[in-house]
Amino acid sequence: MTLKRVPAIFFRTEAGNEPVRDWLKALDQVDRRRIGEDIKLAEYGWPIGMPTCRPMGEGLHEIRSRISNGRIARALFYIDAMQRMVLLHAFIKKSQATPAEDLRLARTNKRKHEQGLT
Repeated sequence: MTLKRVPAIFFRTEAGNEPVRDWLKALDQVDRRRIGEDIKLAEYGWPIGMPTCRPMGEGLHEIRSRISNGRIARALFYIDAMQRMVLLHAFIKKSQATPAEDLRLARTNKRKHEQGLT
């Protein structure tokens, strides 16, 4: 049995919400399954490069998924001190560059998670 090299967990807000889990639940089953397969590929194969994962700077990485209707989904994560993939933020990409607001939100969530680690 192959073990996950970096098991994925969801970032949890102070209010107890899990933004990436909630985002995934709002997608249809086909898209959710495709993104889940890409996350699983990263969990078992870490470190993994393009086309599945790409470093985004400051310890952030993105999982790149092609979903229905030609859309592109991104899930931003980092590897924490306990060697877990912490899924911080996710979105459907609408432009060539990753929006600064999405990167800012992921970095903010990363800092919050790092401060809350035991």
